[in-house]
Amino acid sequence: MNNAQQKPVDLIQCRDISQTEVDIICAKHERLWSGRKGGERADLSYVDLSGLDLSGRNLQDANFTASVLFETNLQGAKLDSAIFYGADMTRAQLQGAGLRRADMRGVILRGANMTNADLFESDMREGVVAERDPEHGFRVLHHQARASEAEGAIFQGANLERSRLQGLKAGQADFRDAILRGARLVRANLQGANFCGANLENADVSGANMKEANLRDVVLVGARLQQCNQEGADLAGALTDEPQGPAFKISELEAMVAAHEKWLETQGAEGGAARFDGADLRRLQSMMSYSLSDLQARRAILYGMNLEGAQLQGAQMDYADLRMANLKRADLRGIRLRGARLQGADLRGADVSPLLLNGDRILPSDLSETCLRDADFSGANLSQAVFSQADLRGANVTGANMNQVLMDDVLSDRLKGLTLNQM
Repeated sequence: MNNAQQKPVDLIQCRDISQTEVDIICAKHERLWSGRKGGERADLSYVDLSGLDLSGRNLQDANFTASVLFETNLQGAKLDSAIFYGADMTRAQLQGAGLRRADMRGVILRGANMTNADLFESDMREGVVAERDPEHGFRVLHHQARASEAEGAIFQGANLERSRLQGLKAGQADFRDAILRGARLVRANLQGANFCGANLENADVSGANMKEANLRDVVLVGARLQQCNQEGADLAGALTDEPQGPAFKISELEAMVAAHEKWLETQGAEGGAARFDGADLRRLQSMMSYSLSDLQARRAILYGMNLEGAQLQGAQMDYADLRMANLKRADLRGIRLRGARLQGADLRGADVSPLLLNGDRILPSDLSETCLRDADFSGANLSQAVFSQADLRGANVTGANMNQVLMDDVLSDRLKGLTLNQM
């Protein structure tokens, strides 16, 4: 190894363990969780697990206190509620791992890969490191609490919703497309970190250092940013509480929607077709069950809006922002959503099948080049919909009608509910 790849010097004395030994411990832990005889909770505290393979193992609620997991393979492991207090996880492989409500106080995650990991309500606040003493039990090494460290770590696409990251040192870390809704990042050092496309809705980033961070297309709706250092940060396309686009008043938006519904009701004799291209419609909050067929809302902002049961047949909504929107049971037949953003959108039971036109012609729904990461299409009708070059990573199509769906060149990692013969 060169100097950059060498295992860090241990501050805490840990005992070595073999792959065979750890496999036996994991098997006993899995027996405990399945209610079989011979089960025993995994205690891997103060153990050196460097380079070992724990991928895919069920180690929920296991104890890794002060362990060393240098380059340990934990991909896809179930680690919910596990204790990693003061552990050294430098360059650990945690892609797709489940770490919900894990205790990671004082942990070292330098260079670790947590792509698509589930860290919901995980705790990465500072912690005190202790050393096991053969005569006196635990001996505190540092009277000052040690902040968790994640410099250069990869959190791309990870779920960090409501996680506690106060004081986290994560300079140059990769948070692209991560979910940080309601997370606490107070006084965290995030200098030079990449948050492109991340969702920080209602996050507390007060006092944090985000100098020179990449905040392009980030969601900062409801975020607390008091005394947050954003010097040199790239905020292009960031979504905040401030309205964007044409300066429509709420009364004007409501009048335009009412006129559009009248236009549809009278087949064009009264009212008028609404044109919301580039408009920020969030002030309406809800358009639940509205009749909005043939609506033009290209590049419009509808982040988090309630559109449940809305009639949007034939709507033109290319490049619109529908992240976190509620589109349950909406009528989306023949809709154009090319290049739109629907990350985390709820489309359960929505109708995305073709729109029947005069002369037996059909207009398929166009969702090509659309970002649909973690969107929920459970029970939706997706018959003949076009998803060419769409991003469907983490999406859910369980129980959806996938008849003749076009899925050329899609990104489908972690796509749930789709069998091989449906692709």
